[in-house]
Amino acid sequence: MPVTIKSAREIELMKEAGRILEIVHDELGKALHPGMTTLDIDRLGEEIIRSYGCEPSFLNYNGYPASICVSVNDEVVHGIPSKRAILKEGDIISIDMGAILDGWHSDAARTFGVGKISDEAQNLIDVTRQSFFEGIKYVKHGAKLGDVSSAIQQYVESHGYSVVRDLVGHGIGRNLHEDPSVPNFGKAGHGVKLAAGMTIAIEPMVNAGDYHVAVLDDDWTVVTDDGSLSAHYENTVLITKDGCEILTL
Repeated sequence: MPVTIKSAREIELMKEAGRILEIVHDELGKALHPGMTTLDIDRLGEEIIRSYGCEPSFLNYNGYPASICVSVNDEVVHGIPSKRAILKEGDIISIDMGAILDGWHSDAARTFGVGKISDEAQNLIDVTRQSFFEGIKYVKHGAKLGDVSSAIQQYVESHGYSVVRDLVGHGIGRNLHEDPSVPNFGKAGHGVKLAAGMTIAIEPMVNAGDYHVAVLDDDWTVVTDDGSLSAHYENTVLITKDGCEILTL
């Protein structure tokens, strides 16, 4: 699938889909509490997405059985919501979701703490989030994707954490996943050249331990190989002539 440049009208629809997704993240973040199930999060998230006239991007995507990916502690991404998975004080929870408005997608992820969490867990969440902002300093028309990937990797590794290699960000638009792939590791000066009007999802996935991951028997849930905590932070980003615009903030 070729990299697509979005028109002004298409960008407006993606901005609105992104604005709505940020509201959903805020609402879910406020709602989290010990004793809640991950299925509760999925149902609430889907309800809010639909209340704004959008559809959840993830529901039935390649057979995924829920609207919201809910990943707890050592789960990196694609955790399937369940009434058996009950949140407890001190957990960290990554919520990844998308919204479709008139056929155009937005995609964003956040990691939240449940109740009081450890300083180590909070630091992992903070570094993961900041690594995204370190990366987008290099996003602009004419830049190379490797400049962004390298900045994310260097920031994460300077804090003693590791960037997941098996999963990457992606282009986004009329399809949830489009070209180009957007790795969170790489060499500056290499990779696809960015152009104004491109829209990409940049999503650092950061492990407290080693970067190796495994997929559980459900064929979806990705976990850290060594059982260490993992955090995730993602936004949909529009490349502009002189920089970028974050559509999900």
